[in-house]
Amino acid sequence: MVQPGSAALSLEAPAKINLYLHVTGRRADGYHLLDSLVVFAAVGDTLRIEPADELTLTNEGPFGAILEPGPNNLVLRAARSLAAEAGIDRGARLTLVKRVPVAAGLGGGSSDAAAALKGLAKLWDVDVDSEDLARLGLDLGADVPVCLYGAPAYVSGIGEVIEAAPTLPETHLVLANPGRPVLTAAVYAAQVGRFAAPARFADAPADARALAEVLSRRENGLAAAAATIEPVIGETLAVLAQLDGCLLARLCGSGPTCFAMFADGAAAATAAATLAQAHPGWWVTATRLAP
Repeated sequence: MVQPGSAALSLEAPAKINLYLHVTGRRADGYHLLDSLVVFAAVGDTLRIEPADELTLTNEGPFGAILEPGPNNLVLRAARSLAAEAGIDRGARLTLVKRVPVAAGLGGGSSDAAAALKGLAKLWDVDVDSEDLARLGLDLGADVPVCLYGAPAYVSGIGEVIEAAPTLPETHLVLANPGRPVLTAAVYAAQVGRFAAPARFADAPADARALAEVLSRRENGLAAAAATIEPVIGETLAVLAQLDGCLLARLCGSGPTCFAMFADGAAAATAAATLAQAHPGWWVTATRLAP
């Protein structure tokens, strides 16, 4: 039975953005090795968690109907993984408000799973440290550990090695998704050619322009492969680069979402409105790097 006094929780699951992503090699088992600067945007999903005798999940929001509601849903897998780790038999009523497109390169499912692990650990009063949560997260997906970390970070290995990044300046973004889901596994399978060297920087950029200049000497090593799968990605990047005030346009993760960087919020908001009017079928939002 539900314990009296158990409190409901609401957790944000912010969108993940790779400001740069270098593919540095490939392991014998086929997994690609990365060097990436990961940040989070001030836009994302919300996971509500309430005490209950059984474990259930309801998907809501603009993209909720697209998600698989069955047992393979990543949020439910995260919940079952934590319960098995802790050796407990308790339930929860989970409600996911899905605002981020699915298969968008924004780590939405991973961020949702991270929110489930953190929220349920609190609801169920599970004594689990950050290393154990990261281990559980990695079993669910390579992006889950950094989503658990939840702050700007350098990520290497297949996603399990996480180190704090320098303090980043206030930076505004426009996110654009042309509405063509791209599977991460397909993009990695299509990635061929040279591997890139790690490209970390130690000094904190003074402002958004300085950050864009630093990033301009780096790349997203998956962009070419993603564009071969969905050529509209190239169109999206070209359109973003032409927006007034755009400092840098780049693919998010494995795509198809792309981002444009701006120095101030007013320029980003104006650019997003212009883009949404020109491409009404795209998902477009103005946001900023989460502090």
